[in-house]
Order: sequence, then structure tokens, then C-alpha cells
Amino acid sequence: MSFELRKYYPPDFTEEKFVNAPNAAVEPAPFDAVAPLRFHAMSIYPEYFKIDGKWLFAEESRMDCVPVLKDGRIEVTEPRRLKKGDLVICGRTENCEEGIYLYPDGFREGSAHHDTFAFRQGRSRETAFSRDYDEIYELLRYEKEHGYVVWVMGPAFAFDSDARNAFSRLIAGGYVNAVLAGNALATHDLEGAYLHTALGQNIYTQESQPLGHYNHLDTINRVRYDGGIRQFIEKEHIDNGIIYNCEKYHVPYVLAGSIRDDGPLPPVYGNVYEAQDAMRAQVRKATTVICMATMLHTIATGNMTPSYRVLPDGTVRQVYFYCVDISEFTVNKLTDRGSLAAHGIVTNVQDFIVNISKGLGL
Repeated sequence: MSFELRKYYPPDFTEEKFVNAPNAAVEPAPFDAVAPLRFHAMSIYPEYFKIDGKWLFAEESRMDCVPVLKDGRIEVTEPRRLKKGDLVICGRTENCEEGIYLYPDGFREGSAHHDTFAFRQGRSRETAFSRDYDEIYELLRYEKEHGYVVWVMGPAFAFDSDARNAFSRLIAGGYVNAVLAGNALATHDLEGAYLHTALGQNIYTQESQPLGHYNHLDTINRVRYDGGIRQFIEKEHIDNGIIYNCEKYHVPYVLAGSIRDDGPLPPVYGNVYEAQDAMRAQVRKATTVICMATMLHTIATGNMTPSYRVLPDGTVRQVYFYCVDISEFTVNKLTDRGSLAAHGIVTNVQDFIVNISKGLGL
């Protein structure tokens, strides 16, 4: 089976609604970090803006950000980054009425005939996901050569030896370009490599160890004592795990902090906006995003991931987005962003990653 990206079909700007549309309104930002009234907020879909009679494409978009006209191009930025005088596009309608066009159907996914009433249209624990797995195998093989795959991970992987090993094989196999996570994933993964436990439980037998509740704190303290994760790996002779393999294969990882963090580990971002910037730096390169067992990181990443990416040669390609979680609520929360952008899989993520590794022959 050969994987092929869906072709992008741009709008037909010869249609009457485009020809007769007015130019989009542009107003200067009144102050730093303040948008004009009726500013336009971006979505996950491709959007076009009519400027001086010409429709301009926002090549790099992010949900809830604002379009700024600069040097004849549309730049999309967070409102907190606006500078006084920046030319912000304004308007709240999105079908050419105000020179703004939101375009959700460019990849023409195609939909078979659906009856008005039909069973099993959502995604739940009763859904069969075999076709999704087959698609992911082919997608990852394609992306290994042509794309940038960002994995968003909760700490559940660190609690199981097989899951840690499976994801480590994915890293070594070249299927991981970046990891977004929190302090817990890295802490318990390093604890697993250092003391063979996660939160004091053996990562293979899940049996609690004597005074095991100290183990993650001892791990954090030792990382700090050694001077950082890289030094910890070298000095403590760490030779396994997710973070170890990220370091070994030079895969960037962003650890975004939380109020509830222990420690935290030295690379964890304590400033939420610095963490957001670091996450965005990886997401803006992503062509596939796979989020697993972390509702808050998943929602955050979902909000900053558009449904498309413009490649260096000008090709517009789809961004694939998967949400994998044992909780139907989390999966459906992201799927509600639109079927084009998010595919949900309800399953135990430890089983999921082991199946992915096996399906790729690792």
C-alpha cells in the first residue's frame, strides 16, 4: 500500500462572491498587545484576505491568533505579540462579506452518502480502529522521509516497560522528530532508567518498592546534582528510555511546566508563555501530530496546530492530527475541531504505542 497525500484544491477566485467582495478592513493596533475592535481571529483552516483587490493566503496560521498585514503578506501572530501600529485585519464574517474567506474543504476528503439517521457515527470504546492503525503505519513511513512528526505525551508511557521500549524504538527508527510533554513524563522515564521504577512502582511488575515514593524526588535531585539531563545520563550510565533516546538521536523535547510539578527537572519551562513559544516552534514545522494520554497538553497543542502546512516549494499539504486516549471525553473534545483536522482513537496508550512499533516492524 502506497501512501499519498490528498491534493489541495484552492478556491476559484473567478467566482462572483470573490470578485465582488470588498477589500478586508485593516486597522492599526491601538497599543502593544491590544488588537483593534472587531479584530479577526484565525481558525485551524486555510484563510484568504482580499487586499487591494488581490486575495492573499495566510500561509502559516494558528487558532485564536490575529492576521497582520506586513510587507504585502499576511502574518499570523498571537495578540500578546502585537505592537502598537501593527496593521490588523478586522471582520467577523468569513464568506467574502468583509473580504475574508475561511476555506475548510480544500483537501476534499470526500464523504460517502450518509442516511439522516445512522448508528456508530462517533468514536467510542466500541469503535474498531484497525483502519486507523493501517493509516498510521503508512503515514509514519511516508513522514519519515517527507515530514515532521511531533508526539505529545503524558506520563502513562513511563509506567510501563514495554511502552517505554516501544517508543524508544520509534525514536531510534526515525519516526519521532519532536516530543512535547511535561515534567512528569521525563521524571518518571528517567526514574525508570535510574531506579527501575515509576512513582515507586517497578516498571515491569508494577509492584510498589520500599520507600518508592522517594524515587522520583531522588531522581530529580540527582539530575540537578549532576548538572542536567545530559550530564545525568552520562554520569549515572543511563542506557534506556524515552529521554535517553531523545538525547542519543538528537530529538528535541519540550517540557512544559505545571503548578503541581515536583522539582521540576532543569529543562522544564516554568514560564507558561516561554513553554508555549517552545511548543509552537516545533508545531509550526509539524506535518503530523500524535497526542497521547495528556488532555491538557493535547488541547493546547490542538489549538496551535492548523489543518494545513505550506511546504518550501509552495505546496499546501494536510496536517494529520491524532488524539489517543482511554477517555472518550478527551478524544471527542479534539475531534470536535473538525474531522479534517483530528482523528480520535479510544484505547490504552501503552497498548497503542506497542502496536504502532510492531506494525512498523520495529
